[in-house]
Amino acid sequence: MEPLTTSYPLKYSVHKARIFAVFLSMVLCTTILCLLQLRFFKPKIKDFYSFEVKDSRGRNISLEKYRGKATLVVNVASYCQYTDKNYIALQELHREFGPSHFTVLAFPCNQFGESEPSPSQEIESFAKGNYGVTFPVFHKIKILGSEADPAFKFLIDSSKKEPRWNFWKYLVSPEGKVVKFWRPEEPIESIKPEVTSLIRQIIMKKREDL
Repeated sequence: MEPLTTSYPLKYSVHKARIFAVFLSMVLCTTILCLLQLRFFKPKIKDFYSFEVKDSRGRNISLEKYRGKATLVVNVASYCQYTDKNYIALQELHREFGPSHFTVLAFPCNQFGESEPSPSQEIESFAKGNYGVTFPVFHKIKILGSEADPAFKFLIDSSKKEPRWNFWKYLVSPEGKVVKFWRPEEPIESIKPEVTSLIRQIIMKKREDL
């Protein structure tokens, strides 16, 4: 009598090997996809110029248009003890250093003493009519709390300094990083050297790129 033979163990081994091969292929594909995602779809690191804001009429404006400049970002108010002094100083800065390499960016806010109650377009008209401002005055925003504007929140998070009143100033580099901040009572003379230094760097870089 011939010995009995069976192919079941062999078939089982082949089936098991195929399952392992499929599993290995899935793991390999997943790993490759993850690497490709890291290589080509890395989340963009935010800087100030990567945000969008609204102008005084509520239209979306990309801050990307200011990349390459030194910008002084200010939360402004029309009815504050610092209004006259600061608007005059800000326009002086903008006239002296702008607009090719520097600009002031004004963001009205009513969260400090309710000293900016008017609608955005009226605020812009007030600033231009009373102080002759030639720098942008954007849509009124909130800069504190859960409804804080993302662009301004970036400035606060980067500097670790939250405005306590109107006319706090944040100097932003051409690359969109916060360089320094000033409180409303600090004189314009303390701002000029920092602005001058940034503008000098911009000009030198442009010369190197020629």
